[in-house]
Amino acid sequence: MTSTRTAHHVAGYLRHAALRALAGIGVLFGAISLAFVALYVLPGDRVYAVVGGAEVSLTVDQEAAIREQYGFDQPLWVQYGTYLGRLLTGDLGTSYQRDLPVVDIIGEQLGPTLQLSGAAAVVTIVLTVAVALLTAKRPIPHRVSSVVEIFFLSAPGFWIGIVLLTIFSYSLHLLPSVGSDGPATLVLPALMIGLSTAPALIQVFRGALEDALDEPFIITARTRGVSEVTVRLRHALRHALIPLSTLSGFLIGGLLGGAVIAETLFSRQGIGRVLVTAANASDVPLVLGLVLLAATAYVGVNFIVDLLYPLIDPRIRTEAHA
Repeated sequence: MTSTRTAHHVAGYLRHAALRALAGIGVLFGAISLAFVALYVLPGDRVYAVVGGAEVSLTVDQEAAIREQYGFDQPLWVQYGTYLGRLLTGDLGTSYQRDLPVVDIIGEQLGPTLQLSGAAAVVTIVLTVAVALLTAKRPIPHRVSSVVEIFFLSAPGFWIGIVLLTIFSYSLHLLPSVGSDGPATLVLPALMIGLSTAPALIQVFRGALEDALDEPFIITARTRGVSEVTVRLRHALRHALIPLSTLSGFLIGGLLGGAVIAETLFSRQGIGRVLVTAANASDVPLVLGLVLLAATAYVGVNFIVDLLYPLIDPRIRTEAHA
C-alpha cells in the first residue's frame, strides 16, 4: 500500500511538473511574440538602425539592398516565422549596433548582472526576513516599519541610488561610485535594488508570519515554554514561506528592473545597461534577445519555486499532486 501511494505521488508530481513546464513555454512564446510585434510596429525605419542612425545618407539602391539582406521587405508574419525558426535553433540573430551575435553579447554581459542580481537578492531576502521577524505582532515596531516601507515603496529607484551615492561615496568616501571591479562596487547598487524591492515583500511576509503566529501549534509551543525567538525562527518561519515564495516573480522583476537602473546610474557593465543602449538604438535583435532572457529567468524561477512548494510545506503535497 505504501509503495502504491508513493508511486501515485511521484506520478502526480511528474504530471504537475510537465504541466507547469508547458505553461512556462507558453509564457515565453507570448512574451517574445508581444515584444516582436511591439518592436516591429514602432515608428522608424530599421534600415537606419542597421547603418547607425538617420543621419547616415543612403541611396535608394543601398536602402533596397539592406531591406533585402535583413528581410525587411517581407511581410511581418514572414519575418516573425523566420525569427521563430532561428530561435528554435538557438540563433538569436545579430546585433544591428555591434554587428555581433546576440548570444555572444549576452554571454559577455551576463556575468556582471548575475553578480549584481545575486548580491541584491541577498540584501532583499535578508531585509525581508529580518524586518518581518522583528516587527510581526509587535504594534509599535510594526507601525514604524510600515511608514518606512511606504516611503521606500514610493521613492523612485534612481532617487534611492542618488541618495546612497551622495552619502556613502561623495560625502563619506566609503564606497566607490562607479565601476564593476571588485566586491565594493556591488554594495551600493545591490543596496539600492534591495531597498526598492524589499518593502512589498516585507508586508506580505509579515502578514503571513502574523497568521502563522495565531495558529494553535504556536500557542502549544509557547505553553511548553519555548522561547519567542525559537517560536518565530523554528515554527512560524517555515509556515510563512509559501506566501513569500509566490512573490518570487515579483522579486525577479524587481532585480531585473533594478539592474537596468543600477547599471546605468553606477556605470556598471551588464545586461541592464546593454538593454538601455539597444532600446535607444532600435537594435531589435538585441532587445528581443534580452526580453527572452528576462522572460526565461522569470519562468525558470517560478517553475523551480512551484516544484519546491511540497518540500517547503508537506501539507500541500497531497492536493498539489492529486
